[in-house]
Amino acid sequence: MPTKIDKDKLEDALTKKDVRPNISKEEEIGYHKGALNTLVNERNELVKMIQFVETFMQGHLKRLEELGVKIAKK
Repeated sequence: MPTKIDKDKLEDALTKKDVRPNISKEEEIGYHKGALNTLVNERNELVKMIQFVETFMQGHLKRLEELGVKIAKK
């Protein structure tokens, strides 16, 4: 049976500024370093994806130009 989520309590939990887990400074530092490491890796993967998409777009644009279709660049 799914757990019912109280949206009001969720909003309160996300907006309270003084709510911090009771963990040591070293644990918190490790947590933030781990989060940053994960986010950097995610950003790098997004950059790769954008480069991949850009390569395909350029190929399609080139072929359209070869076929005589003019594409306005924005």
